[in-house]
Amino acid sequence: MNAHPQPTEDGASADQASPPGPPPARLLRLPEVIDRVGLRRSAIYQRMSEGRFPKSRSLGPKCTVWVEEEIDAWIRSIADKPHRDVL
Repeated sequence: MNAHPQPTEDGASADQASPPGPPPARLLRLPEVIDRVGLRRSAIYQRMSEGRFPKSRSLGPKCTVWVEEEIDAWIRSIADKPHRDVL
């Protein structure tokens, strides 16, 4: 008996179909991190050294990146903190 894979709704055969997973991790350079979080370079590096901001990764001597999901999680953690009124 010759078994032929049945095509799925999108036309791919069943043996080629895979469940959709999370999107691949994206790496952000410093200018995009600055734009997203609203902090200057010095504030980002200060908070990194204090353990209050995601650590960067080095891809080479002149290439530093941050993992997008870690930056997004940090933004969510700030947004989830209760608002504090300062007079």
